[in-house]
Amino acid sequence: MISKISEGITIRVETYFQPDYSNPVNSEFMFAYRITIENNNAFPVKLLRRKWLIYDSDGTHREVEGEGVVGVQPQINPGESYQYVSGCNLRTDLGKMSGSYLMENINTKKTFSAIIPSFVMCTPFKLN
Repeated sequence: MISKISEGITIRVETYFQPDYSNPVNSEFMFAYRITIENNNAFPVKLLRRKWLIYDSDGTHREVEGEGVVGVQPQINPGESYQYVSGCNLRTDLGKMSGSYLMENINTKKTFSAIIPSFVMCTPFKLN
């Protein structure tokens, strides 16, 4: 598990290769990731937007931006956490992702970025 604390927000990431949704012969590799976002601040926050940088090991990369995560903009109260699972497809058996969440302090309406730590997605057979 990878974790990072920024702006009072702890973000933890776990990744899983999805062999049933992958087709290595056609360079299709599917990964799932579980994100836990914990609010260590004294104020409630709302996750407004996400920005991802996705890198394949062949040097290609892409950027994905959008509102919320998995269709919601969760509010996270002080001392609480929010968890979700999503996925990413790669064209290679090794890649990485990193990014940020645009968060809002609900009390002051000020926004800030919480950094998503860089994490690796790797097929189990690549490690052998």
